[in-house]
Amino acid sequence: MLIDGGLQLEIGWFPTLVTGARNQKILHGNPGYVVAGTGISVLEAPASLDRAMGDVHPLGNPHFMLDPSNGKIVATHICDRLCQIDAANCRYYKNNLNDFVKRLDDKLPEWQKMLEPFQGTKIVTYHKTFPYFAKRFHLDVVGTLEPKPGIPPSPTHISHLIPMMKNEGVKLIIIEQFRERKIPEFVANQTGAKVVILPIMVGGLKEIDDYLTLFDYTINLIVSA
Repeated sequence: MLIDGGLQLEIGWFPTLVTGARNQKILHGNPGYVVAGTGISVLEAPASLDRAMGDVHPLGNPHFMLDPSNGKIVATHICDRLCQIDAANCRYYKNNLNDFVKRLDDKLPEWQKMLEPFQGTKIVTYHKTFPYFAKRFHLDVVGTLEPKPGIPPSPTHISHLIPMMKNEGVKLIIIEQFRERKIPEFVANQTGAKVVILPIMVGGLKEIDDYLTLFDYTINLIVSA
């Protein structure tokens, strides 16, 4: 089985890899090919496309796994397909799915309670990575360090962003752990905001070894900030 995240996040390299594998079972349309993002409520799907818009994903923002509720949708797709291609072990997969969903459902109210005092907090992000997370936990993304998706921060954009952040009272600048630090730290210094460096996937840091730990770590870091 091959799991495609969906919404063309891996479009630059994934199709070539799949074709090059020469494995009929995992080609698109066959049982071994699973699109994880099927059925997700997609955010930021563009009404039209233009190269001037930057690196915009035509099917919508692909960072849906940062809403923990979407993890249940994805896990269910994976379980259903495993049952289809390995029916003998279906009960095992379903038991694991039920355990995962229960643990996630137990955790979600805890995470929401932790972030409840900060609902409406205005944040700036580096890239448009966090809209699903922000919507789930009621944070307000008012800008990005990139002038357009995939376009590096420019002096002109930053010179407009800084006064906007001051006027809006932005408290946090959230960046992924693989981003450069110089520009976020400069903007933070100019605005009084704090830079928070977050992993965005399991394995992003060595201590984040499962999906629930990802949110435990992320939310604790935001609350501390």
